[in-house]
Amino acid sequence: MELLIFTNIVLWIVVLVLIGVVFALARQIGILFERVSPVGAMISDSGPDIGAPVPALSLPNLNGEGLSLGGAEGRAQLVFFLSTTCPICKALLPSIRSIRDDESRWLDVVLASDGREAAHRKLIEAESLQSFPYVLSSELGMTFKVAKLPFAVLIGPHGTVLAKGLVNSREQLESLFTASETGIPSLQAAMSAPLNA
Repeated sequence: MELLIFTNIVLWIVVLVLIGVVFALARQIGILFERVSPVGAMISDSGPDIGAPVPALSLPNLNGEGLSLGGAEGRAQLVFFLSTTCPICKALLPSIRSIRDDESRWLDVVLASDGREAAHRKLIEAESLQSFPYVLSSELGMTFKVAKLPFAVLIGPHGTVLAKGLVNSREQLESLFTASETGIPSLQAAMSAPLNA
């Protein structure tokens, strides 16, 4: 009988210790999620500012007739800068297709890069990108001061920059649309803004 009482007490102590460990782990998981909260596109301070008009450029299109930035009146443009050697760029292409299809009533998606045309023709063929306008222009990259890829710029229907930034995931791509809707250019800007009393 004494052995049964002793083991019962030991089991209750073990259960209480486990409950304490579970609460400690739950707290640490919460702290971890706070530290690695999802962030939007990483905005760079270079290139045209948010709200600035896009410089007038007539651009060559590997998949058809040339195009100009700013798009047709009433339509926005998402310019996605990519490279033939960038694995993240290639991984984002399904998301780019999905965004183009989902937002086609108001948005045109333009792929942009620079370099040798032959390499880009191979990428267009390998990834079936014939239905996208595909701009090959170093001038465009220099205009927006694109230093790292993949990079995206959302241009409004009136030819102004609505949002821009380095994008590594679909969530960061979609954060450009959120930035244009809310008027807050990035999550970083929202976090650093003072709270209104």
